[in-house]
Amino acid sequence: MVPIYRTDGEWVAVYEKGNLFNVDGEWIGFVRGREVFDPGGLYLGFLSDDRRLLRARSRPRKRPRQNPPPRPPRPLIPAAMPLAPLLPSLPYSLIDLFEEFPEKLSFVSETRPDME
Repeated sequence: MVPIYRTDGEWVAVYEKGNLFNVDGEWIGFVRGREVFDPGGLYLGFLSDDRRLLRARSRPRKRPRQNPPPRPPRPLIPAAMPLAPLLPSLPYSLIDLFEEFPEKLSFVSETRPDME
């Protein structure tokens, strides 16, 4: 289980056996090579060497939709992960998806009751 961090050092996901899960254990994508796709097969970005989910700021070239694998079983997520290494700031040409588009990576179950 490999922790994935946001640029500010926050632990936000884990990579395990070709899949990406948020810290609640919900499946948020799968990985082919270094490229990450959402559960529907749409391109999200790539995993960097320093364990972040990044994407080019400019409109990425059109990538074909991938056939998603079967939904993996929910992993046992540990209560804590090691602190993030000191992460360098990103060049302007790259964005951290967990900072710029967290709504694309959050999973809200339709079976959860609404907050009141």
